[in-house]
Amino acid sequence: MVWYFGPLSFTYSDYNGSLPSLHLNPYTWTTGLNIIYVDAPVGTGFSYSNTSEGYYSGDVKSAVLTYEFLRKWMVEHPQFKTNQLYIGGDSYSGITVPLVIEEIMQANEVEGNPRMNLKGYVLGNPKTDTFLDDNSRISFAYHLTLIPKELYEAAKKSCNGDFVNVDSSNEPCESALQTIEELILEINIQHVLEPSCSMTSREPNSESWDRRSLREQSKDLLSQPKGPAFWCRNYRHVLSGIWANDKTVREALHIREGTKTKWKMCNSSLSYTQEFSSVIDYHRKFIQADLRALIYSGDHDMSIPHIGTRQWITSFNMTLMDAWRPWYLDAQVAGYTEEYSEDDYVLTFATIKGGGHIAAEYKQKESAAMLDRWFAYYPL
Repeated sequence: MVWYFGPLSFTYSDYNGSLPSLHLNPYTWTTGLNIIYVDAPVGTGFSYSNTSEGYYSGDVKSAVLTYEFLRKWMVEHPQFKTNQLYIGGDSYSGITVPLVIEEIMQANEVEGNPRMNLKGYVLGNPKTDTFLDDNSRISFAYHLTLIPKELYEAAKKSCNGDFVNVDSSNEPCESALQTIEELILEINIQHVLEPSCSMTSREPNSESWDRRSLREQSKDLLSQPKGPAFWCRNYRHVLSGIWANDKTVREALHIREGTKTKWKMCNSSLSYTQEFSSVIDYHRKFIQADLRALIYSGDHDMSIPHIGTRQWITSFNMTLMDAWRPWYLDAQVAGYTEEYSEDDYVLTFATIKGGGHIAAEYKQKESAAMLDRWFAYYPL
């Protein structure tokens, strides 16, 4: 609501430590869309459970509960049942959103359920396949000249292109990857051009370039690193906590008293099971449906590089309707895009130039323009 593409934004200038003031976000996505913001899984944001068991969750349970929420909401608000429905999310939601879509598609086939007018989905910087996402980071680093060509080619050859599942007896591969880790250790993988600070990058030996964490399926996407913000971008996140934990704000938002002692931007205490390492097969199944998809990436995100995202998209061998080309905003290149189709299914892939993880945080105006054009069926 007050972050990325919500209707409100914090006013950072002349902030004095009191309750943050707000202003209307000129680039909000709610200008032309009705958006329901859902805190998921249970325990995130202001969401809560009446039982301790309710806080134990995973990919499947989260998707089922999200569908159940939508079903009940449709029953209570039947005037919206004919509205076109799109499901969207960013980052780790790249895993759960396809599961929600599957729940909706299956439920639409069951008589008695409120039929949802599902038209498509929107995913930003989406985690989709653990191996492809993680494996593409080294290729991404090479193409940004963070590592030299000779080192990249040596790693690619000795590791046979697999930088994740490394045989410890493969000394040339281990050596090359160790050198790469050292070169990229202090790079902010959320946005490679921004400072690497304690709240935007991880402590040494605990982030993605430590191969142990590569094998742990990027669990960092569910938690927020600790540490002082200082002058980093994440300093802005501090205002969220001050605002959301203010008593008057909670009263205005009608937060039920006693349900949430403290709001956290990222609740790392959740008991959450990551059950899927890949949801590519779900996307492949959606190709058989009458759906539209917008998949976009900030082109400076090294946590889930656009290289890996585009790799699984092109693996579907769909018909290329619009070849890779720049798209513009204010007479400047805002990113690159291409479009694929298969029967009634249409997928648009776009990069946002200068965007990080997630793109809408870094490039609000460009993200809003991209979404507005796409929903209007207008070429990016």
